[in-house]
Amino acid sequence: MDSLYRTPLLDCFRRGEVAPDVRMLAAQGVLAPRAHEQLGLLVMLTGDADPAIRAAAGTTLDRIPASALARFLGRPDVSPEIKDFFAARGVVAEASPADDHDEPLVAPEGEPDPPVDETIAARGDDDAADDEGRLGTGQRLARMNVTQKIKAAMRGSREERNILIRDPNKLVSLSVLSSPKVADQEVEAYAKMGSVSEDVLRVIGTTRAWTKVYSVVRGLAFNPKTPIALSMGLVNRLVEKDVRMLAGDRNIPEPVKLLARKIMQAGQSRRH
Repeated sequence: MDSLYRTPLLDCFRRGEVAPDVRMLAAQGVLAPRAHEQLGLLVMLTGDADPAIRAAAGTTLDRIPASALARFLGRPDVSPEIKDFFAARGVVAEASPADDHDEPLVAPEGEPDPPVDETIAARGDDDAADDEGRLGTGQRLARMNVTQKIKAAMRGSREERNILIRDPNKLVSLSVLSSPKVADQEVEAYAKMGSVSEDVLRVIGTTRAWTKVYSVVRGLAFNPKTPIALSMGLVNRLVEKDVRMLAGDRNIPEPVKLLARKIMQAGQSRRH
């Protein structure tokens, strides 16, 4: 189902890069902060190779209130594949008004099904008192396991995202980019970072909504860690001043600098 709702987190699951314990948590409805993502994961995991994970995903789907699911499926931004999947299970989409809310449709077993402000906001963007004492944010995150970090990446504060985007575990760092809270200004900062993984830079550089922002394109092009093929595809989008700077930057890979110089020479030839 390649047309399912796409996020960096979902793509990790789709590529088979997620450990069984994390897949099980997703099958129980734990990880996703949005309904689109939650349904995408659950639908995907009903076909998991592990029968226990398949069963858990099916059980979680059965717990979604039919009326809420039918209304959600009636939204125009739900893919035909998702609608067909649920139609085969006897749930038919109902026409529903346009709605920007995307709360999870079901909470994990043992948790209440309250409104989203209680369900997805494990931590808000405002700093909250640390229950573990006066530990700094970095120390607190370092004590977390992978699942806890994923939750913090998707539901936590901007400060937490700025730390977790550098996490060596790809699932954690890419979960930051799946966060419904991440802003363009944060993505611009990530694009410039030399301390993030190539996977993070690749996702940013292949997400159309972010590459519409010139500062993101420029940040990626000038980041020596950006995959060379991606950087070369962005050089033509730079303004002349930035192309000139790129061509003379000693930190930039040679193939990217050579392309920048060719673009400069072509521009000079057209002017003469």
